[in-house]
Amino acid sequence: MKPSNQQRLARAKFALPSFVTLLSIACGFGSIVISVDNAHVGDPDDYRLAAILLVLAGVFDALDGFVARATNTQSSFGMQLDSIADVMNFGCAPGLLLYCYGFAQMNMAHPTLVRMGGLACFIFVTCGALRLARFNISVGRTDPRYFVGMPITAGAACVASVVVAWPDPLTSMAQCFALMALMVGVGTLMVSTIRFPSSKHPRGKVMLALLAVCAVLLAVLQTRFFVLFFLLYIGATLLLNIAWRTGWRGIAPPKVYED
Repeated sequence: MKPSNQQRLARAKFALPSFVTLLSIACGFGSIVISVDNAHVGDPDDYRLAAILLVLAGVFDALDGFVARATNTQSSFGMQLDSIADVMNFGCAPGLLLYCYGFAQMNMAHPTLVRMGGLACFIFVTCGALRLARFNISVGRTDPRYFVGMPITAGAACVASVVVAWPDPLTSMAQCFALMALMVGVGTLMVSTIRFPSSKHPRGKVMLALLAVCAVLLAVLQTRFFVLFFLLYIGATLLLNIAWRTGWRGIAPPKVYED
């Protein structure tokens, strides 16, 4: 029997979130291709474009969940596809981008430094994959107001913001060591047990105020805004976790769920 129009519509509706996820994968793959093609050219505009594609992948990543909830088409298949996409888009793609951006131009002069840079980028990718695996098995077992460890999307955006702000490839050993520290540091935050606030449970007035401040800073600082944003985001989160450990309860700490 041929499927009815209603059945076709239902299938199409369930396919829509996955299609949005595939758009996210397309952006991540495009970033990888541009990074590889530009590795021995060093065109700043291409590096910035590769970083912007990662931001766009993050937009589609948020949108696929919104579409699934809006159409009531959440599925195990969609969750698995989204998780696989996250490993590529926010683990492998930024790791490769930062490797090409930071170390490809140094290959002839400092081959050992390049290998160290590759290891730092691999640590970032590994930590992202571990963070996703932990998240997948922790759904429903942790306070939904907070993420355990830095979300991989935020980690990818954090390292990509450096390329957006300063797209010229690195030329000094000091810059390369700073980039290694960034990759390892962000990777460590992803696999840590530090609680990062979730934007999925915002407070209306607070979020509106933050968005207004961010819009003003973006207009003033332009591409440098994103680096400042992540410095404040990480700094405020660390201070909040330290305050909880010292007994401060001005902001409610995450609930502890018993197994």
